[in-house]
Amino acid sequence: MRMRTPPPRPPKVHQNDIIRSFPARGAQLSVRRPDRTEAEEEMEDSEREEDSKSSKSDRVALKKEIGLLSACAIIIGNIIGSGIFISPKGVLEHAGSVGLSLIVWVCGGGICALGSMCYAELGVTIPKSGGDYSYVTEIFGGLVGFLLLWSAVLIMYPTTLAVIALTFSNYVLQPAFQYCLPPFIATRILATICVLFLTWVNCSSVRWATRIQDVFTVGKLLALALIIVVGLVQICRGHYDALHPSVAFEFRQDPSVGQIALAFLQASFAYSGWNFLNYVTEEVVEPRKNLPRAIYISIPLVTLVYTLTNIAYFSSMSPEELLASNAVAVTFGEKLLGMFSWVMPISVALSTFGGINGYLFTSSRLCFSGAREGHLPYLLAMIHLKNCTPIPALLVCCFATIVILCIGETHNLINYVSFINYLSYGVTIAGLLYLRKKRPNLARPIKVNVLIPITYMVFWAVLLCFSLYSEPVVCGLGMVIMLTGVPVYFVGVYWRNKPKWIHRLVERVTYVGQKVCYVVFPQADPSEPLLIADSKAND
Repeated sequence: MRMRTPPPRPPKVHQNDIIRSFPARGAQLSVRRPDRTEAEEEMEDSEREEDSKSSKSDRVALKKEIGLLSACAIIIGNIIGSGIFISPKGVLEHAGSVGLSLIVWVCGGGICALGSMCYAELGVTIPKSGGDYSYVTEIFGGLVGFLLLWSAVLIMYPTTLAVIALTFSNYVLQPAFQYCLPPFIATRILATICVLFLTWVNCSSVRWATRIQDVFTVGKLLALALIIVVGLVQICRGHYDALHPSVAFEFRQDPSVGQIALAFLQASFAYSGWNFLNYVTEEVVEPRKNLPRAIYISIPLVTLVYTLTNIAYFSSMSPEELLASNAVAVTFGEKLLGMFSWVMPISVALSTFGGINGYLFTSSRLCFSGAREGHLPYLLAMIHLKNCTPIPALLVCCFATIVILCIGETHNLINYVSFINYLSYGVTIAGLLYLRKKRPNLARPIKVNVLIPITYMVFWAVLLCFSLYSEPVVCGLGMVIMLTGVPVYFVGVYWRNKPKWIHRLVERVTYVGQKVCYVVFPQADPSEPLLIADSKAND
């Protein structure tokens, strides 16, 4: 009996090779037939292009709807919130003199400019939404990225949103309570209504949210322009005693490096938000061009506006009056605007309203990015099927803000927020230097001079060391808040072999959340080049 020879086995094919060898879903193979004319083939090619465009428009994904104007509005709108109306008192208190406080404001803007240049390079080198978190996770790994995400989601952004919302409600209610403070319950209810309304807007449409940001950014610039113009009129009339050099550098107390560092921390709260465009990189039109352009336009503009605003304050108020005021802009309006003093609290309320919208827009994208990397529940990485907005992430940010609003006074947490902010900035820019050494061949459409990140890191180290020395409790608690994320990371992320009942519970909650919010995972765009993967292959 003849034995049949078995057919030869096909060679082993890796799963990735199979994926690469077949076209993406919706793609069509191009096979040329000899009996076809060139005109027919060109007509078929044009039809395929139209089909691909229509499928791309129907794709469920974050939409690129942020142009250069909206990008500048996001940066300016996030920076100019409640800080310029709160921080001047803290900066002057720690600086000890008018002259040194103005220097702190100018230098604070310069430091932000250096940091923003570094973030521009990172934003086009690692074109992912999520800002600091995405960059640090890509460079240093999951644990360091998770600690930044943990501190931001737990305390940084909810607290900042709560502070801005309370500032909004206080200024709106100020005309009704001219001779006393607004009631505690009234301010909390109005702040909660504001946060809920803007959450609904951001859940409904990205276009609505960006339009609100555009309009209110113009409004807050007009409010600050009013302060600056009135202040310049005062200076032209000769009312600048507090700005005269012999008076401006009269110190109420002996200056120390620690106090100056705390003055920079107070100013940094007013400047916080300069890196927020990096959180929505995937929604920016032509990010390689518009991201750096928006940064280079916005940061110098904000620095100029802040410096002129503080000069205007000192043209009408003595240092003692400014330190005694709980609402600097209102005091300024009462002294100079007379019967039109009501304009000032309304203008500040509009400014903070735009700030809340900007923080909600960007902080929700941080939750979205964290969930996409597996550091937060996957439900937060889903977007609405029709509106293409990250509704679960927005609801989490809204809920965390309302919880902090109900806890009580949040102004004492400004130093915690500023310390954690500066800590995350320094770690991210240190990652830029590390990435240059680790992967020198990585494609970098923008590459800043190495002295820029080094200068920022020197300033960062000095600032944090002296802040920790001057306020060990405040800064120490900021470190503790961040480090509490270590056990959470190892239990929630690093521990893969969890019991089956935990996986079933998570799947059930995710399923219910999907049905309630009508959300799905976003679809990847096959036409976008994977810059990072290609660069890794070239390294």
